[in-house]
Amino acid sequence: MLGKKLMLSAGALAFAAASLFGAPGQVSAADFTVKVAFLGSPEDEDFDGSMVFKDYVESRSNGKIAVEVYPSGQFCGNEKECLENLHAGILEVYITTIGGFGNVFGPGQVLDLPYMFPSDRVAECVFDGSFTDELRSGVLEAGIPMRLMVISNTGGWRNFGTSSTLIKTPEDVKGLKIRTIPAEIQQELVRQLGGNPTPVAWPEVYTSLATGVVEGTKNGITDIMNMKFPEAGLKNLTLDGHAYMGALWWYSDLAWKDLPDDMKRIVFDGMNHLKTVTRAFPMRRSIEAYDEFRKAGGTIYVPTPEEKKMFQDASAGMRQWYTDKFGSEWLDKLDAAVSACEASVDAEFAAANR
Repeated sequence: MLGKKLMLSAGALAFAAASLFGAPGQVSAADFTVKVAFLGSPEDEDFDGSMVFKDYVESRSNGKIAVEVYPSGQFCGNEKECLENLHAGILEVYITTIGGFGNVFGPGQVLDLPYMFPSDRVAECVFDGSFTDELRSGVLEAGIPMRLMVISNTGGWRNFGTSSTLIKTPEDVKGLKIRTIPAEIQQELVRQLGGNPTPVAWPEVYTSLATGVVEGTKNGITDIMNMKFPEAGLKNLTLDGHAYMGALWWYSDLAWKDLPDDMKRIVFDGMNHLKTVTRAFPMRRSIEAYDEFRKAGGTIYVPTPEEKKMFQDASAGMRQWYTDKFGSEWLDKLDAAVSACEASVDAEFAAANR
């Protein structure tokens, strides 16, 4: 009897999981199926946002659209495979980081230039405005069948973390072996600050820190704590905020064209609800993450405005590096968007402070 109950329980759990996430080849009674895939785990904000998207789209469409969510690489095991499925219309929704986007659309690396955004509010203003519309059009006009829906966040801000020297000024970066992703723009930043960029695959960063292959890394606090980097020797964190960790949510352009306009509107609105969740969760989760870092013996340093300017000045050559490769069109557009948003945010405060 006990064995039979366990079998029934296992069957019920399997059915619940299939109902929640969907499964390849699953038959749906809905008119349309939207598959959402990403490589992060169900603990990530991407999953929470996807579940809000699923609930909104399925309820507002009265079941005409079924949403299947595939975390942890369940649908496609790596970014290359996921993008191929997205381009072919086999997968409807996929997320890329700003770094990953730069590999798809070279000029998009403008979003990874250091110290472009002074605050979350300015970054969100830029990503909610016409700049994102232009970026969507630019990708499609380049013949890449990916339709940019929204830009959210995937971990707060990218900062310098080290196992040796506490970084207070660019001078402290000199000679340090800093882990980067393979993207050339990330390596160039470390190089311009005087460090030694060392590309290391994400699963190998813990071991690389523990063995001294690298002496630091460039990550957000939630990623640092989720990967238990303090146990590998990471003990210093400098909140220089050199990059906003944006997350770009894409819809397959082939699949998008198959949706009627009323369903497109529901999907679009659902994506904006997803954006709200995936921006808020990293902020909320970072509170405990910073606290855990301190409790693990970590030191957190916030550069003064004067020190922050030193970092900006030391990496100013990144703009020329970018324009030499991709021209100034997208940098000019981003500069204009940032300036307009800074003015808008300042005006909001002025109005509230009357």
